[in-house]
Amino acid sequence: MDYLEGLNPEQRAAVLQTKGPVMIIAGAGSGKTRVITYRVAHLIRQGVDSFNILVLTFTNKAAREMRERITHVVGPEAKNLWMGTFHSVFAKILRVEAEKIGYPSNFTIYDTDDSKSVLRAILKEMNLDDKLYNANFVYNRISAAKNNLIGPREYNSNEQIQADDFSTGRGQLGKIYETYAARCFRAGAMDFDDLLFKTNELLREHPDTLYKYQNKFKYLMVDEYQDTNFSQYLIVKKLAAINENLCVVGDDAQSIYAFRGANIQNILNFEKDYPDLKVFKLEQNYRSTQNIVKVANSIIANNKEQLKKNVFSEKDHGDKIKVMRAFSDNEEGKMVAEGILQDRANKGMKWNDFAILYRTNAQSRSMEEALRKLNIPYKIYGGLSFYQRKEIKDLIAYFRLTFNPNDEEALKRVINYPKRGIGDTTVDRIILAADQHGITPFEVVVNPGQFMDGRTSASVGNFGTMIQSFQVIAKNMTAYDAALHIAQHSGLLKDLYEDKSVEGLNRYENIQELLNGIKEFAEREDIEEKGLDVFMQDVALLTNDDNDKNKDADTVSLMTIHSSKGLEFKQVNVVGLEENLFPSQMSLNSRSDLEEERRLFYVAVTRAENKLSISYATSRFKFGTLINCEPSRFLDEIDAQYLELDFTAKPAPTGNPFYEDERKAWNRKEDSFSKPKPASAAPVKTTSILAKAHVPSENFAPSDTSNLQNGMEVEHERFGYGKVINLEGKAPDIKATIFFKEIGQKQLLLKFAKLRIV
Repeated sequence: MDYLEGLNPEQRAAVLQTKGPVMIIAGAGSGKTRVITYRVAHLIRQGVDSFNILVLTFTNKAAREMRERITHVVGPEAKNLWMGTFHSVFAKILRVEAEKIGYPSNFTIYDTDDSKSVLRAILKEMNLDDKLYNANFVYNRISAAKNNLIGPREYNSNEQIQADDFSTGRGQLGKIYETYAARCFRAGAMDFDDLLFKTNELLREHPDTLYKYQNKFKYLMVDEYQDTNFSQYLIVKKLAAINENLCVVGDDAQSIYAFRGANIQNILNFEKDYPDLKVFKLEQNYRSTQNIVKVANSIIANNKEQLKKNVFSEKDHGDKIKVMRAFSDNEEGKMVAEGILQDRANKGMKWNDFAILYRTNAQSRSMEEALRKLNIPYKIYGGLSFYQRKEIKDLIAYFRLTFNPNDEEALKRVINYPKRGIGDTTVDRIILAADQHGITPFEVVVNPGQFMDGRTSASVGNFGTMIQSFQVIAKNMTAYDAALHIAQHSGLLKDLYEDKSVEGLNRYENIQELLNGIKEFAEREDIEEKGLDVFMQDVALLTNDDNDKNKDADTVSLMTIHSSKGLEFKQVNVVGLEENLFPSQMSLNSRSDLEEERRLFYVAVTRAENKLSISYATSRFKFGTLINCEPSRFLDEIDAQYLELDFTAKPAPTGNPFYEDERKAWNRKEDSFSKPKPASAAPVKTTSILAKAHVPSENFAPSDTSNLQNGMEVEHERFGYGKVINLEGKAPDIKATIFFKEIGQKQLLLKFAKLRIV
């Protein structure tokens, strides 16, 4: 029991409570990972078979770290745990059960680029405007539908969804979704969202399979529960239904992924699902100084929707939080860079002790320029990951095609790379022939004489024969030997080697690095299955949070706040605290969106261990135009007693009325900062943008619009008040063009519009 000695009383209580539903609310820096790992270790020490424990995380990195810590306590028994990300664990289950839902066990996992490539092909075939039906938009729309367990059939039969699509001029989205799903199924492929969508389908349609895994996973733990979406919530609830030994760990104050489908209500309403729930609150912050923790508390206190906790720190009070004002974004970068340079010299720190966090990637420009001028080494995180590079994706496409010849995207990617005389016209003929004969494109490739003539037929046939040979050797070679053979005999390695340009050498070195990674994978002792197909699945399931977060390099870290979650730095600079930038202008239409922005600010603040600086600019270039900025409302919400104002920026040009007004405003603000605020949090302020959000009139009820005429005034629940300017079509499909005062012109289908005639 010695592993329990280092826990505080609340941590210890959470570890020892192994039976029944448990929720651990873990404040920032409160030792969450230690509690999870010791709780799993304690279960094993108490005699629970590690095969019966399922631990779900959101990053592979978190799963690896936890497994290493558990192994340190209980030994090799930890290898038997089912531990990993939602997607990796359920991909593993789907490999075993895939045939029950009509998929091959060797299904391909499409990444985002693959999915968008399929969608672009569909949009081209349907002759749709790629500006209106942008592939990114369509992909996100389908992703959101899947995360809410809405399949193509449900999507096309839902009147509200159809009305929303029609009102935006995108009435073909349902047809695109249907075609996309069919195309993926034909290719034996699942996209990232399908791994959860199809798991739900499997558990829903096959009660025997559900019962099997309910009895297998007698103990469930879910990390970062506040980040779960509806699909993940439902899987967890189903699996835990028999034993109810479910422990969820998270912090509602760090729920920042609504744009990915995360639903904060999952953690806020957890007690409603499990009335006999036991709740433990980890409130001691071991990471940050008292001042930083108190600032974070004063920020998050403004949110209405939250689980109350009293986070505290027993570290030193630390420096006050410095608030810096700059007169431009370039000057803001200069101030931040000079501050880093000075603190490093004065305190004997390393470059990697510092981080610069921003709301949007575009803000990195001014920071980069300032750091370069002072010769400060830096690294931007969240850029193109290693596995997204073209040459890497090319070789992996050969691997994918070897194990799943039905993978149409992989086929199109490499059939003429390196060049082998198979042009786009031939590829189109292959796809068309497959469609006409109801077969896969690869079946056309291995039987080219039936569909094409001459030299083209020979080239296509040779490619098919080569892939078939790869299929044979992949079964009989180690992962590394098979990968090297494919890289050499596909001609890819030779093509890159012959390119002696700097870029060519880099691409060749990247392929060598990939092969090195496969060799390391094949030599790992902590995994049993070491085939090339298993390595490919690991690569396909890498999350953005697993990429490029190695702080070993001695460089200043630049990243978005979203990318910083889970990290910590001795000194943090949060930049761009301006209204409409942070909080984002996109978040000002509802309280829930605004509260998520505030949680994002909370996450930024709690990344800092010893020192936190916050800055904003009073002017910034946006789309090539200099705009005036006002300080973020979030600055007003910070308790002034913890702040140190630094307004030493160079004065603005004389005669500029904006800057004169700015100075006067901040003279007044300095006065307000000097006075302590009352203990109770002030209500959230609204801006003119927030005020424009339409609130339906009292007793709002849709009118009979069968006699609607041009010029009539109407009210819409979301769009507000407007005037009818045109009616076209015949009942029941009459379209109304309405000019709304707040948002402009919209075209609505009357049978769905639910208008009230004013």
